[in-house]
Order: sequence, then C-alpha cells, then structure tokens
Amino acid sequence: MAYPAVSGPYGLVPVKLLSGTPFAGVTRTFKIASGYATSIFNGDAVKLVTGGTVERDTFDAAMTPVGVFMGCSYTDPVLGYKLFSQYYPASTVASDIEAYVVDATDVLFKAAVVSSGTTIGDLALTDIGANVAGVDNTGDSTSGNSRGAISDTSATTNTLPFRIVGLVEETKNTSGGYTEAYVKWNAGHQYNNTTGV
Repeated sequence: MAYPAVSGPYGLVPVKLLSGTPFAGVTRTFKIASGYATSIFNGDAVKLVTGGTVERDTFDAAMTPVGVFMGCSYTDPVLGYKLFSQYYPASTVASDIEAYVVDATDVLFKAAVVSSGTTIGDLALTDIGANVAGVDNTGDSTSGNSRGAISDTSATTNTLPFRIVGLVEETKNTSGGYTEAYVKWNAGHQYNNTTGV
C-alpha cells in the first residue's frame, strides 16, 4: 500500500523525542484569555504572554514558542455546556478556556514542506541538519487543523525557527525529493530562553 500523497500543510504533528523514543501524547494545560481575538488551530505554535495565558505564535524568525496547540476545552457561551474542540474559535467568551499544549523542548515534529503558501514542495537529503523557515498560513475551521508548514529552502541562518532532523522516507517523490520532514525547535523555545515573559 502506497503512502498517501501530501495534499497540503497541516501544522506541526508531534511524533517522537529527539532521543528516538516515541511521543507518548503528553500535554500541559494553559489558559487562553476570554475573548482572545485570534483563532488557534491544532498544530499551530503557541507562546506564553504576560498574564500566564497562551496566544497563537507565527511561524517566523521572531517566534518564541512554548509549544504546539493540540486542542482546547471551554464552556460554550451559547450552548452553556463544556466543549472539547480541535481548535479555538477567535473571540470566544468563556472564563474556563484551556489549551492542551505539547510543550516539551525535545519533541520532533512532522511537517509538510511547501514552496510557498500551501503549495507542496520538497527537500533533499542534503537539507538534513540545516535550518528552515516556517510558512504561516491561516488554519482550516472546518477540520480545525493548522495549515502551517516549513519552507523548501534551507539555510544555515541561525534565526530560522526550525532544524531539519530527518525526512519522511515514505514521501519521497519521483524527483527524489521529500514532501514531509522531521523538525525540532531550532531556537527561541520559551523554556530555553533566559529572558522571562
């Protein structure tokens, strides 16, 4: 059975630890401020902000992530009961919004490779060990998934947010490129940053 083609980006998916140990699904809960005006999708990076809550972080050189958003729960202001959601809808008013975040600093993530926007690109074996930019796309409110990705252009630039650790062998295309890669935080994770929030 062939590996399914990568049709578009899907954010960051935790798969294992840098040591090679499988990822066990461990998350930490953080609060989201009531009425926060930006949607956060499953697979988006999030950052800690003043007040102890998390907000969506962009996939760029300025990112300072605390982890990857896996979903949330809150009491729906219209329905009046607790919901568990794949994504946080912008401007939700509730006093009990909790985000489930993969915040370990040594997690490897699988990510789609794009040439721009949501157009799938590829990386080569020679890109392993290099740094790469993130591509920040708006998430999909139907599936609740992020559409963030990594660029198909690697470099040694130390401000790029991701390090390419490996390539997903099953996504090797007819040109010899790989449309998915394993990446880790290159720099800027808030637990490793000596400056507080």
